[in-house]
Amino acid sequence: MSNPLEQFEIKPIIPINIGGVDISFTNSALFMVLAVAVSTLLLGLCLRKRTMVPGLAQSIPESLYEFVANLLRENVGVEGLKYFPFIFTVFLFVAFGNLLGLFPYSFTFTSHLTAVGSLSIIALLFNIGIGIKKKKLGWLRTFLPRGIPVALAPLIVPIEMISFLSKPFSLTVRLVANMTVGHIMLKIIAGFIVGLGVLGAIPFLFDGAIICFEIFISLLQAFIYTVLSCIYLGDALHEH
Repeated sequence: MSNPLEQFEIKPIIPINIGGVDISFTNSALFMVLAVAVSTLLLGLCLRKRTMVPGLAQSIPESLYEFVANLLRENVGVEGLKYFPFIFTVFLFVAFGNLLGLFPYSFTFTSHLTAVGSLSIIALLFNIGIGIKKKKLGWLRTFLPRGIPVALAPLIVPIEMISFLSKPFSLTVRLVANMTVGHIMLKIIAGFIVGLGVLGAIPFLFDGAIICFEIFISLLQAFIYTVLSCIYLGDALHEH
């Protein structure tokens, strides 16, 4: 049985070293590119022939559009719809990253702290930029909500700062933990299929059930990641 952790090893595909800095194109980078390419291609093919009465293919991207738009309306308000492209991109990137990782010999970049953490930090910086753009210096009220006595600032401000900076951490850990645990289980059970020979039919059926469950988890985690991103965007736009 192979090591179930081998599937998370980042391997260089095109080694690139500039000034002692390793910026190689890796399997992780490859599947990030594939997630973008596949999602763009599929949505483009579905919308190739648009009609007033959508068929099955056209209904898929339209349903995704309305789904994410509703998340923004519910968690941010109508004002949040202007930031739809960013939130929609985040949803597709995470969802396709999760789903592509379920294919044999693929790589799940959403199981790595660096990849997901970078995306979460980008989302945080995006929210900070939006908050400062709308509220100017009033954005600093994020760390001292209205109604709090100034005398309590030395206590409240550090707590609010820790809470604010922990947002990308909470986004990252939840997604990474779910993707990692699920793929480890799949790998372990797949090892029993090979090792048990004819009797491997039993773990094979069990592995198939877990794959179906992992598809659900992949979409659910993309949904949760997007909802939290919307909530954090709402915090940036509105007063406490």
